[in-house]
Amino acid sequence: MRRITVFGATGSIGQNTLDLVRRAPDAYDVVALTGASNIAQLARDAIEFNADVAVTSDPARLADLRAALSGSGVEAAAGEGALIEAAARPADWVMSAIVGAAGLAPGIEALKHGTTLALANKESLVCAGPLLMAEAARHGATILPVDSEHSAVFQALIGEDMDAVERIIITASGGAFRDRPLDDLDHVTVAEASSHPNWDMGQRITIDSASMFNKAMELIETKEFFGVGPDKIEAIVHPESLIHAMVGFNDGAIMAHVGPHDMRHAIGFALHWPDRRHLPVDRLDLAQIGQLNFRAPDPVRYPALDIARTVMQAGGLTGAVFNASKEQALDDFIAGRCSFTDMARKVASCVDVMLSREGLQNATITLDSVQEADAMARALTTNDVASIKG
Repeated sequence: MRRITVFGATGSIGQNTLDLVRRAPDAYDVVALTGASNIAQLARDAIEFNADVAVTSDPARLADLRAALSGSGVEAAAGEGALIEAAARPADWVMSAIVGAAGLAPGIEALKHGTTLALANKESLVCAGPLLMAEAARHGATILPVDSEHSAVFQALIGEDMDAVERIIITASGGAFRDRPLDDLDHVTVAEASSHPNWDMGQRITIDSASMFNKAMELIETKEFFGVGPDKIEAIVHPESLIHAMVGFNDGAIMAHVGPHDMRHAIGFALHWPDRRHLPVDRLDLAQIGQLNFRAPDPVRYPALDIARTVMQAGGLTGAVFNASKEQALDDFIAGRCSFTDMARKVASCVDVMLSREGLQNATITLDSVQEADAMARALTTNDVASIKG
């Protein structure tokens, strides 16, 4: 029986993970489940799977969690320290699905114990890719990608020589506004940006898809996880979202990973790796689909992609700055403090200002230095709101 922990259990990735675990209850022993504000769901799942501990990241909700778990035998805990303690508990497989930079520290802690880390928290690689990969190597741990795109690349590379790889192509749906007139983008609402044409995801990642910041993150993640140069990484708009990624080789061949819009595919691959097992996902009817379409991303519509290129070239702590600024800009958009298109302007400005300061590119990447860069970038991005509104 494999011991597993799920960080971000109440989100879409976490719930899809538990769906697969639920289908094979005798195969898994759930050690810890964590969440944030959805205490009712966290408690229900912890009781159902008889977890050792349930952790909310919000200390103010600890009393509610304890009440919901009363009499179940499941331990309740809260706060950042409790997340780290949960990550330190012995487990064979850990799903890292906390949204944002908050997922970095628990992921690093899990790696210190030699576990297999299923990484859905792309921010960890964007903020501190070299640190994360070094920790895995140091402790004999394994990192498996859970983003559908990076899982696709990982699968396409099985048995291949990285020296033969000429290009990695990450596909993008184009988000909610891929066909919206450019002049309208300044005025789109949070509700409009929160609706994805293909995938059923949480609000933040859906808005990031509409702005293409999600894809910008994935370009950086590709560089960090697979160790390829920015010149070998491409993005292409693929409205059907059925090809999740492609790998091009030096003989001109392109290996494409094709599958339905269902995150249980990538999650299940990581859960069962190195084996392939049956998954409850739709089987594609290619004749019914008929055709697949592709087009180059418009840099005017999707400025986030150019910002990502800057970040990949600069290296160092630039990824941490980019991610923090992106998260803060998204907070500002959701709260009505800036427009949809202001987000990219704010992030580009923050990255430019931070790059003008000495030491950002050559700094040693540690958890402390990442957190310091994160705080500086958030403050800079927050202060930029006034200048935009003014």
